[in-house]
Amino acid sequence: KGAHPKANYTGVKSHFSSYIEGVVAVVEVILLVGFSIPLWAKVVVQTPTEEESTVVRVVAQQFQWNCHYPGPDGKFGPIDVKLMDDQTNPIGLNREDPAGKDDVWTINQLHLPVNKPVLIYLSSKDVIHSFSLPEMRVKQDIIPGMQIPISWTPTVTGDYEIACAQLCGLGHYRMRGYMTIHTPEAFQQWLDEKQAELNPAPES
Repeated sequence: KGAHPKANYTGVKSHFSSYIEGVVAVVEVILLVGFSIPLWAKVVVQTPTEEESTVVRVVAQQFQWNCHYPGPDGKFGPIDVKLMDDQTNPIGLNREDPAGKDDVWTINQLHLPVNKPVLIYLSSKDVIHSFSLPEMRVKQDIIPGMQIPISWTPTVTGDYEIACAQLCGLGHYRMRGYMTIHTPEAFQQWLDEKQAELNPAPES
């Protein structure tokens, strides 16, 4: 009968595979830290300029969304906490200031034109909220004391829901708003009508 080979209980003593694993790990770290993370950060934080965008301030509060548009001058009027009134002036807009006389605001109604970048500045009057537009793949937490920019470009007209994706109190379930994406002409018509409604011309 032929002799059977004996088992080698010491195993392979070469460290070649360990060196290969180390090289692969170093390459992965370089790709992740040197390329992937900076590129992703650039994409996420990149926002369009105000000149090329529809700019809106959205002020969250328990339990509604307050949308603030600048007037034809393109400037937001100053905000004063002392002027805030949930019924007549929820954003505390100072209409005595020249920049605030032509501003427009709505409650739970966000109107935007299609095929134009949107730049929204998010803030909160009270607790943490989360601005969520599932159809647009847009969601951003809103932290009290901070103004957080968020941007995207709507490409389809229609009506969509604005949801709060953060449990913000007992009335969280009813914190729902509505976003309407218009054609550019329809958006301008809406904006003109809203400005005329909030800023009626003086009687002669």
